Amino acid sequence: MEVIRGWHNIRPEHHGCVATIGNFDGVHLGHRALIGQLATLGRERAVPTTLVTFEPQPQEFFAGENAPPRLTRLREKLNALRTMPLDRVALLRFDARLCAMSPVEFVESFLVAGLGVQVVVAGDDFRFGYRGEGNFGLLVSLGEQHGFDVVRRETCRVRDGRVSSSWIRDALANDELEIARELLGRPYAVNGRVARGDQRGRTIGFPTLNIPVRRYRSALRGVYAVRVAGLEEQELDAVANIGTRPTVDGRGMVLEVHVFDWGGDAYGRCVDVSFVAKIRDERKFDTFDALKDQIGRDSARAREMFGGAT
Repeated sequence: MEVIRGWHNIRPEHHGCVATIGNFDGVHLGHRALIGQLATLGRERAVPTTLVTFEPQPQEFFAGENAPPRLTRLREKLNALRTMPLDRVALLRFDARLCAMSPVEFVESFLVAGLGVQVVVAGDDFRFGYRGEGNFGLLVSLGEQHGFDVVRRETCRVRDGRVSSSWIRDALANDELEIARELLGRPYAVNGRVARGDQRGRTIGFPTLNIPVRRYRSALRGVYAVRVAGLEEQELDAVANIGTRPTVDGRGMVLEVHVFDWGGDAYGRCVDVSFVAKIRDERKFDTFDALKDQIGRDSARAREMFGGAT
């Protein structure tokens, strides 16, 4: 899969494709169904498939730290898309210039002149251009004018509802990890590179992997039973806290993971942390001894959960 980073990197060889446009946060079952639909159209037309997405996401551009929490940061999203039948991802910087483009200008300059689209797959709720003034009907009209087809996205439904990133965020916020797993088609996970921390965990007998959470906000917060991939051939059981560590300093979002019965060197390694079940909310303790005792109870609870898992 080729990643085209920025409008300025679109070349003549990228002209001629079938395309879809969106945030694709989470790369959930609905996104996967859409990409499968796109791949079928690409084979029928004998042209490459192109997925167009944005960084930052539009809501982050407008709302900053008040934007909804991301399910996947950029690297996680691209890694997930690489497992899909896609030829190219066009990654556009969402900035003031792009925000100010009219729907007609975006279609004519980018989709027609830049990508030479033959088909665009979009949902009925698709919005584009300045202030979201472009909609599905306008896209169909512009397609008729410029010679490309517009195909309605097939709806993916689970539990009698349409799969969406917002539904997954709500499920995670309500600690409904099993629902989130169903909608994603996999456990919710955070990917990151292990960084050097303050090593306080070692002093109280619970060494941790420290993974910066590089998001405006996290979709989860609290203490969880988790599984860690990327350290050994098999996943390892662990307990994790994701939050601001109020007992220590309360600044910055970090994921701290204590891996059971493992003492290797993880610094600099990229790991996937999959969330299995919530144990408790994050809270501040008066002393490190109180924190140590609670971590011991959290670890025992997580071990019990995994002992009953299949």
